[in-house]
Amino acid sequence: MVEDWSAGHDPMRIYRAKRDEAHRNVTSKYNILGFISSGTYGRVYKAQGKDEEGRLHAIKKFKPDKEGDVVTYTGISQSAIREIALNREISHANVVSLKEVILEDKSIYMVFEYAEHDFLQVIHHYSQSMRTSIPPALLKSLTYQLLNGLLYLHNSHILHRDLKPANILITSDGIVKIGDLGLARLTYQPLQPLFAGDKVVVTIWYRAPELLMGAKHYHKAVDCWAVGCVMAELASLRPIFKGEEAKLDSKKNVPFQKDQLLKILEVLGTPEEREWPGIKDMPEYQNVKRLDTYQNRLNDWCRNRIPSNAGYDLLLQLFAYDPDKRLTAREALMHRWFQEDPLPTLNVFQTIPHTQLPPHRRITQDEAPSMMPAQATQAQIHAPAQFSQQAHLQSQTHGSAGSFASLSGGGGHGVHGSRKKARIG
Repeated sequence: MVEDWSAGHDPMRIYRAKRDEAHRNVTSKYNILGFISSGTYGRVYKAQGKDEEGRLHAIKKFKPDKEGDVVTYTGISQSAIREIALNREISHANVVSLKEVILEDKSIYMVFEYAEHDFLQVIHHYSQSMRTSIPPALLKSLTYQLLNGLLYLHNSHILHRDLKPANILITSDGIVKIGDLGLARLTYQPLQPLFAGDKVVVTIWYRAPELLMGAKHYHKAVDCWAVGCVMAELASLRPIFKGEEAKLDSKKNVPFQKDQLLKILEVLGTPEEREWPGIKDMPEYQNVKRLDTYQNRLNDWCRNRIPSNAGYDLLLQLFAYDPDKRLTAREALMHRWFQEDPLPTLNVFQTIPHTQLPPHRRITQDEAPSMMPAQATQAQIHAPAQFSQQAHLQSQTHGSAGSFASLSGGGGHGVHGSRKKARIG
């Protein structure tokens, strides 16, 4: 007698039924407390675990693609695949931690540890609320922990390729966390060259000169240049190289970034072949030769912003034009600036009076269909007007690298740049 598998004995059907029965959806595991921010690829929510620990999380929901008014499932984006794959393999105190990935209704949910702040929020807090520079101890601690996290990524053969203030988080207990690995790449035996598939990497204000010069091959030094830009922005409360980005043309060709390069030359001077021998082989070398000649004035720039000769020297070496001569993350951590008073602290806020601490981020009610419960408290719905205005200003001014950002949403900065990317934390 032939057994009738269609009568409930199909092994695959039984397996799927047991799998679906055991599967727990997002809202069964987490209470959604509020909406943080949205971006090109999805939305981010603040959530609390329903287990006994009740820890806070940031849940990043990748939305399915749309064809007209019809939502269709077209697969997982390259950015999401990279972020999931790399985050699953790493674990470090100064890198944001991915707790789990949930697939539900053809949407991907990435559950991260929660961070209350990010570097951009700290910059805004001191420039707009405190109206004073970031204290030296805080500046040094933020920079040190950033480098410590970057050293771990580089030792793990991971190139971040999008370090900027909005992508660097800080927990409420003062621990720096590098977020957003959506543009990251493995540098050890990559399946394809780093420039393949990603014509533009690193948001324009933090993009290293070799990338601006059209380099086809680059390495970890692009991240170290970005750290120099972040350190300088923390010290001055504004980007040090704030250029206008020339957009890709209709054929997606990368144009010469004249304005951004000029902003760098005005501070660091015109590079000479003897200090950067490889410059003459760069695709944009002839365009650079047509520009005016400038002298290095970084020392003058640092005089009232980083009142330390050692601090100036660290920045100078992070801003070396030749990427092979630029400080590595390990070398930067060993720099004498970190060995002179004040020393960096494990809790970056340790030396800051309570009245100077940045406020915790506000969460809002998502205007679009979301995971938010129907009833939300007034505190969840209303965010301070100053933060909404700041988010708008950032969206008008910041450069674009074309991928999903870190979802931190700190200080209400829902977008960081024309990228309009949600941020993680």
